[in-house]
This record gives sequence, C-alpha cells and structure tokens, in this order.
Amino acid sequence: MSFSHALRCRECDREYALAPIFSCEFCFGPLEVAYDYEEIAANTTRETIEAGPTTLWRYANLLPCDLEYKVDIGTGFTPLIKADRLAKAIGLDTLWVKNDTVNPTWSFKDRVVSVAIARARQFGFEAMACASTGNLANSVAAHSAAAGMDCFVFIPDDLEQGKVVGSGIYDPTLVMIEGSYDDVNRLCTEVASVRPWAFVNINVRPYYAEGSRTLGFEIAEQLGWRTPDHVVAPMASGSLYTKIWKGFQEFHKVGLIDEPKTRMSGAQAAGCSPIATAYEAGTLNFVPQKPNTIARSLAIGNPADGYYALKTMEETGGGAAMVTDDEVIEGIKLLAETEGIFAETAGGVTVACLKKMVETGHIARDEESVAVITGGGLKTIEAVADKVSEPLRIPARLEDFDSALAARAEQSTTGTPKPAVPAGV
Repeated sequence: MSFSHALRCRECDREYALAPIFSCEFCFGPLEVAYDYEEIAANTTRETIEAGPTTLWRYANLLPCDLEYKVDIGTGFTPLIKADRLAKAIGLDTLWVKNDTVNPTWSFKDRVVSVAIARARQFGFEAMACASTGNLANSVAAHSAAAGMDCFVFIPDDLEQGKVVGSGIYDPTLVMIEGSYDDVNRLCTEVASVRPWAFVNINVRPYYAEGSRTLGFEIAEQLGWRTPDHVVAPMASGSLYTKIWKGFQEFHKVGLIDEPKTRMSGAQAAGCSPIATAYEAGTLNFVPQKPNTIARSLAIGNPADGYYALKTMEETGGGAAMVTDDEVIEGIKLLAETEGIFAETAGGVTVACLKKMVETGHIARDEESVAVITGGGLKTIEAVADKVSEPLRIPARLEDFDSALAARAEQSTTGTPKPAVPAGV
C-alpha cells in the first residue's frame, strides 16, 4: 500500500484528497503528492530496498501508487558509470554519468510514465494520453500497450523521425499538431477537460512528476548511500531537475542518507533557455521563449516548473548554463568518444553545459559530479548524421585497405582532405 496520503499545493499548502487533479482551487498553484514519512521510515531500510527488484519499483514505499496497479516493463536502476575519460577531457577529478539511455524506450520518461500509469489504473482510467516532444509519447505508448489500454499521444509536427516511429510502433492514436510543444500542451489541456482520459502530464501530473525522484534515489544508493557534490541535469519543464533534489531530501527524511549538500545545476540549449536566462539575469521570474533548437526534447518555452527550478538553484547554491546547437553536437560526440554512450540532443546539452561550468569555475575540479543523461541518441540521429567520420569505402583487397588507412592517417595529421578510396576504384 502506498504511503501517499494527500495532494498539497506547493504555494499555499492546502491539501486535497488523492484524485486526478493538478491545481489548487484556491490559488491555482500546482499540486504535489504528500507522504507519511514516519510510516515510510518505519517500513523502509537500506536492506529492504537492496532486496527489491532491479527496477524503480525497489522504491515502492516512496511512490504514490499501490503495487498491484504497476506496469513494470523494466524501468529504472540504470547504470551510474565512473566517467574517468570524460572527466579528464573536461577537467574534473571525479565524474559519474547516470545513464538513462538504457531504459525500455531509451529515456528517463519511462520513470514518470511507470508511476503515472499505475496511478491512473488505480483511479480506474481505461485510456492514457499525453502532450509530448517525443520521448514521453514513446513511453506512454509502450506502457499503454503493455497494460492493454487505449492510448492517445499528441506531438508537434516537426519531431525527429526516430521519435515518431518510436511511438507509432505501439499503435497508439498519434496526433501531430501544427506548432510547438506549447501549442500541443494548450490543446491537450482543453481535451483533458472533456475526455475521460488520464493525461499523464496534465490531470495526473502530480503523480507522474514523482517518478523523476527515483533518479535521485538511485544516484544516492549507487554512490553507497550518499549524495555527490554536484549534479548537472537537463531542464525542459524543470520538473526532472527539481525532483532529483527532492529525492535526495526524502532519502534523508526517512533516515537512509545524511543531509544532502549537493549543488544542483541545470542545462538548457540557448535556443530555448527561459530558466537559464532568468538565472543569469538574477531573477526568479522567467520570460517564456519561442523554441529554436535541435534539442527538441528540451524545447519547452513556458516551463511549468521553471520557478521551482530557479528556487532549487538558489537553495542549493547551484546554477544554470546554456549552449549553442554546435556545442550540443560537440557534447554528444565528446560523451560518445570518451565513454561509449550515444546520447540524444538533451545529453549533448548536459555534457556541453557541464564542460562550460567547469571552464567558468562554477564547478570546481575537485567537486564529485554527476551528469544526468536522459535519452538515447538513435532517436535524434539527424542532429549528428553529417558530423561523424565518413567510412573508408574500398574493394576487398589488403593493399586497398592499407592505402586507404594511410590516407586517413595523413588526413588526421595534416588536416588536408585525402581520398578515402584508392585511385581507379
């Protein structure tokens, strides 16, 4: 049984019964799940967690749904990798990469959807829906298929083909909207008011958002029941970033770790950076932006949790950075070439911003840091397709291989283009 007991307004602290609602009737503030931490502490130890499944459901006592309603397709407990080569390349002594590219639909969105669909089933919904920039659509479609539920996913019409196919393969009702994510979200808010569907990031958003806390839980457990000095995470709505910090705090509340001292920093693309722009301006009030970036999974110009992300930066002594699309591509390549992890554009944003924050001194060399990589690169191959090395194309003869390899080596040394194919071929 879940130890969640109410929804609480993040602004005025009014409480509501656990229901498919997302805003306070009094002040219109966002609602968040409230838990009985004393009961969680009485029923949860490091040993009970370690004995649990190797998925996010090992943290069932800290999730807002009853286990009997779960849809477990293997989400969570993803690798925390000691990234020594990347650390050396950017000037850090100790760096870890939290690799969420290996989730079932290759992004962290499987975490939030796992929790949202469980709670939706507990409420009795028979259909799932979402507004998405791609990754969420993939995950909602996959989980709905596994649960045998109807599914409706709404996406902008300019998404990468990998994300479109990655939703369509599960046979949902896939709706492309002419416009940005913010246009999609506005329409879905209207649809949610007239259709009996569980929109994971609208009417069941308070429960959906709780899934991101499991990233914080896992980082702390995988570091040996402690938190790092610094975390860098990508920001779209800002929810993931704030929930990692909430996860650290909750582990301390229930007695699993010491009080966290982690500095939390957020990463955005310059083409859609309302939170980072507000941070640099020294204000908690962000100005919505019209997205223009290859990092489409982060392209939310009016972030729902933007204010709370800025508050988290203030509370933890963290910060934010933004990078150009060219820097995003370099970040993707740097992570791949040093650690063998192919990330989507959001991962490139994280790595590039981490590098920038080290260069500016915002992150000190001796700060043990964790970079959160949220999605796999095969979803966004368009971003780097023309930036990778050309293959050597040769006949199946040893002399031609030797010739082509020598030409490639000379090209690498001198920077002068050389033919990759022997003359006459």
